[in-house]
Amino acid sequence: MATTLTAESVREEVRAWLADNWNPDLTVGEWWTLLTEAGYAAPTFPEEAFGRGYNRALANVVNEEITKAGAVGPPAGLGYLLAAPTIATHATDEQKKFWLQRILDGTDAWCQLFSEPEAGSDLANITTRAVLDGDEWVVTGQKVWTSAAHRAEWGILLARTDIDAPKHRGITYLLVDMSSPGIEVRPLRQMTGDEHFSEVFLDDVRIPQSNVVGEVGEGWRVAQTTLASERGAIAGGSGGADPPGLIALVQQHGRADDPLVRQAVVEAHLRAELLRFLRLRAQTALSQGTRPGAEASVMKLAYARFMQQMTAAAMHVQGATAMLADPELLPRGGVWTTKFLHAPSLRIAGGSDQVQGNIIGERVLGLPAEARADKDTPFRDLAKALR
Repeated sequence: MATTLTAESVREEVRAWLADNWNPDLTVGEWWTLLTEAGYAAPTFPEEAFGRGYNRALANVVNEEITKAGAVGPPAGLGYLLAAPTIATHATDEQKKFWLQRILDGTDAWCQLFSEPEAGSDLANITTRAVLDGDEWVVTGQKVWTSAAHRAEWGILLARTDIDAPKHRGITYLLVDMSSPGIEVRPLRQMTGDEHFSEVFLDDVRIPQSNVVGEVGEGWRVAQTTLASERGAIAGGSGGADPPGLIALVQQHGRADDPLVRQAVVEAHLRAELLRFLRLRAQTALSQGTRPGAEASVMKLAYARFMQQMTAAAMHVQGATAMLADPELLPRGGVWTTKFLHAPSLRIAGGSDQVQGNIIGERVLGLPAEARADKDTPFRDLAKALR
């Protein structure tokens, strides 16, 4: 008879394993390898995907115990947040064995090659082409707003493999080695001064047929797992959400008695609490075996609006000081200014506010679907119209 897992039984097991394996003298790589082999790097993944098959509640117990032990958690990054859940859900066993281990043990960094100059909010409008040549796909096109492309070893790529199919079909999901000949990465400088994003050019890049995730032509369906994970990751992490830090800033500047400032702080606190409950709801769905769907869009939309409101309040509190460029003259080295400049991008990244609104309207509120005149039109004809 199978043993029924409980939070306490899992807690005891993880504590015992940590007592036997955690050693601060290990390198991060060595530790991540142990974490992966034990199934604790991604405990919600099935066992054949280097996980434990735990629901979200039990996975939270694992993460809590790792934190309590002072041990290092699994690697952060787009590989862990986006590529791994998609591969674990849609890939073959052979693909899982190769790529998941390298993601979970921190061997490879990843990037997401989805958006294009003419395919942002309307992602299904991608024109990057992949043509089969023997057992390889030859890919040509341009991607943009690709986070961490300049330091990624691998990328998750959407390419059009059938221009005679409607635009949401005929797309294939590929894994591409970023060191492949024909790939050029050009970093883009943001208004924060960082070069987090890049544009990527692909010129006859050859990708093995074995690097297709899911079925050829069914990449849009596979990409939904990635996009849901992305929205949840944007809204689900700390991501700079810091009402206590805002309160400290208010006190530092002697603005605690200003009624408008107090109102802004209260609003930030309320929005933060709303996000906390939205995350708990998403975790409950995951614990019941339901993948994030429209819940991720609700969280992402709420988080983008929260960060813009909170960082604007921080700028108001600092007054003219917030316009200074020298980090040495700004509170906390200019962290709030950087967050304020970064906040608008959250209303675009991972799908714009308008896209999230459409998803919520149709899938949560049951509103009539947006008219899509091009739904059944072959992409070849749409491309001609665009020209």
